[in-house]
Amino acid sequence: MDQRARPFRSVLYIPGSKERALEKAKTLPVDAIIFDLEDAVSVDEKENARNTLKDALAAGDYGNRMRIVRINGLDTQWGEADAKAAAEMDCDAVLLPKVESAAQVDALAALVGDKPIWAMMETPRGMMNANEIAAHAQLTGFVMGTNDLAKELQCRYRADRLPMLTSLSLCLLAAKAEGIVIVDGVYNAFKDNEGLKIECEQGRDMGFDGKTLIHPAQVDVANASFAPTDDEIDLARRQIAAFEETEAAGQGVAVVDGKIVENLHVVTAKEILAKADAIAALDG
Repeated sequence: MDQRARPFRSVLYIPGSKERALEKAKTLPVDAIIFDLEDAVSVDEKENARNTLKDALAAGDYGNRMRIVRINGLDTQWGEADAKAAAEMDCDAVLLPKVESAAQVDALAALVGDKPIWAMMETPRGMMNANEIAAHAQLTGFVMGTNDLAKELQCRYRADRLPMLTSLSLCLLAAKAEGIVIVDGVYNAFKDNEGLKIECEQGRDMGFDGKTLIHPAQVDVANASFAPTDDEIDLARRQIAAFEETEAAGQGVAVVDGKIVENLHVVTAKEILAKADAIAALDG
């Protein structure tokens, strides 16, 4: 499936040490799962979590959900063992926390072979080096770590996330330039669906592919926010039809709803329909 068409509306963190959570994840309507060996696992459970997760992934039954394993940083005592274990796991990508340079991605690539790598973007230095990180040949996705980023920036919380917009935008530009996936950071108030919806809509408007989530209760809001709307699908179909009819008739300009339709609009329209088809197949 084309990377730009594959849905990443909802990307749920699941502790790699919790068998019950690993089992429940198989039933949730999420597009991707981050199986976490880092923050969600206590120090005394690190090794057990590695084995528990490997067994769960080997057992399968996660369907079409993308399976991403977040390891501990390579500068920790668990990181190298996590990376080597993840290389043998039945997963689609390995997620490295607090990435600040392409050299860190190189170090992980040396441990995981040809496994695709994703990067947690959560520090000021990571923001400044987003372009070189995104350009790494083995790097296929960014995850915004907005909690750690806020701590590092020493910024105040605002519903509009104004203090973070520069950081978010730098990573978006880098991701779009290299054609990799980029998903937005978590929304901590997991019982506040209205606040989550506002933040999801902001992320979607900016160009994020989806939202990382900390609780299954957040899935439906994210899925709805990052999916093409019925109006967007209808407009896309009409734009494509009008453009093709105009070309076939040898006329100069296609117009839909009083607006000119050029080839770039048709490209976007086709991407919207491809995303809608991919979501329908995934949900079906």
